Amino acid sequence: MTHFDHSFEAKRLAALHRLNLLDTPPSESFDRITRMAARVFNLPIAAVSLTDSDRQWFKSRVGVEHSSIPRSLAPCAGVAESSAALVIADMLADPLYRDSHLARGGVRFYAGAPLVTLDGHCLGAMCVLGMEPRQATPEELAHLADLAAMVMAQIELQHALGRIDPISGLPNRNQFIEDFQDLQRVLPAGSAGMVVLINLATPEQISNAARVMNSSYLDDLVSDGARKVGVHLRPGRKLYHVAATQFALIAPAPASLDGYAAVLAERLSAGAAESSARFVATPTVGVAPFVVGESDCLDVLRTAHSAALDACDCPSRVAVYSRDGDAAYQRRFALLNEFGAALERDSGQLRLVYQPRVDLKSGACVGVEALLRWTHPTLGVVSPGEFMPVVEQSSMARAATFWVLSQAIAQQGVWRRAGLGLKMSVNVSATNLLEPDFVPVIEAILARHRLPAACLELEITESAIMAQPRKANATLEAIAAAGIGLAIDDFGTGYSSLAYLQSMPADVVKIDQSFIRELDGDERRQALVSTMVKLSHDLGLRVVAEGVESASVLTLLERFGCDEAQGYLFARPLEADSLPAWRGAARQGAAPGTPARRGWLAMLS
Repeated sequence: MTHFDHSFEAKRLAALHRLNLLDTPPSESFDRITRMAARVFNLPIAAVSLTDSDRQWFKSRVGVEHSSIPRSLAPCAGVAESSAALVIADMLADPLYRDSHLARGGVRFYAGAPLVTLDGHCLGAMCVLGMEPRQATPEELAHLADLAAMVMAQIELQHALGRIDPISGLPNRNQFIEDFQDLQRVLPAGSAGMVVLINLATPEQISNAARVMNSSYLDDLVSDGARKVGVHLRPGRKLYHVAATQFALIAPAPASLDGYAAVLAERLSAGAAESSARFVATPTVGVAPFVVGESDCLDVLRTAHSAALDACDCPSRVAVYSRDGDAAYQRRFALLNEFGAALERDSGQLRLVYQPRVDLKSGACVGVEALLRWTHPTLGVVSPGEFMPVVEQSSMARAATFWVLSQAIAQQGVWRRAGLGLKMSVNVSATNLLEPDFVPVIEAILARHRLPAACLELEITESAIMAQPRKANATLEAIAAAGIGLAIDDFGTGYSSLAYLQSMPADVVKIDQSFIRELDGDERRQALVSTMVKLSHDLGLRVVAEGVESASVLTLLERFGCDEAQGYLFARPLEADSLPAWRGAARQGAAPGTPARRGWLAMLS
């Protein structure tokens, strides 16, 4: 070859390798064309043959067991070098090919049409072969050229239209799905494999970086990641760009997943140390095993993503998919869907119960806290501790709070008309504090039932307030201006500053039950609660203790000067119909003029 020929061959090979076709699994889209070629010529052998530097590799083949042959003396190599169709009527009679690998295997007839890219590089040939000498008619050769064009259209489609990511140059999620499905047809059923998903950065990290860096930051991160991950891949292993900052690869399952995870952790650590983005992006790796014939592609990709998220909490930043952990996420997602259906259908699954709040000086019930309960027709009773955190982090937080407020205020209207005047407390979430029409909506519900604003109290946690203090504070001021009461719920478990607490328009502080339940056996906790009560009083706030379950704890709270208490010592959350009778019995037990403790003990004895 001349220097020019060598240069052209180097460019041809570069074009071939850039397409990421070599050593990929069989594909039905190519196999369909190859079967058509064999039928058109009525021959036993057909192939889509790609000419590599030292071999002819078959992307698709019919009637051939091996996946490649040496390039030397291969007719398809002649097609690739000349970019022209080649017909050999009898290979044994041809001086150039009679000693070729094919001729020695009994092949006599060959016809190949070139596979040419849009920029003129020939990748190989669409070829048909027979065991007897024969001629090819012009019509047959035209058909073969059409089939070669179909192969190239499929290659260009995969590479240019939805199969190759333009930034990383890697096969994308669509190609991953197709290759995974093709792999399922090739590997023995029941054999094991795994998908490794590499997450270059968390969404929060990407968002933070985008605030201070230009738009090319993400492109550079992806390009850098693709290059560095590719260095560690074994020959024939294919890397896919499956999401904005996520790569995936399919690999045989190792003998030990834990050992493989350790190797990945070591490589991840070494790669992170070399990366210029290591201070703003934290890569994680998720490993998801699968069984051929039993695993859905998208589900395997999902479980690998789940493992990569779990890896954020691992020191090694590598995690293997956990079935138990995934089941928990699946249940949360199912609960979210089912809760939304319960809200929309008003099927009677949701109801409110009411836990009394007792004034410790008078012994009287002065208010109730409305608590949401959910009984699902098949799941049974679902704990609010399980479903409420999920709901509050979703778009249903607004609808759920609206439902609770509507039901609670309506019930209060019923009680008030019956002569039962109690303050109603309702929990609201951080999302509610960011709603611009939150206060007007509450005022409208109160007006509908002709109730004063002062009969309602909203309970808000410290963490909800501090999530976005400025926006939350504007809503808190609007709540206070409307005359609606405000209580800081779960006090002591959050992270608000004393300066901010001093400026908040709150009326009540509710000390979290984690400080109260074992108060009588812990002197340090007693000192802490006593300080909380005094601090709150100094700020002009009324103090409510949650989770009071014993008389000894009640005695301590009285001594500390706590204003109110709620808990199982007084009553478990009650149905709406049961509250009036309970309150009547409580009033008899705690007679006016007697210490509250004695009255409650007399009623409970």
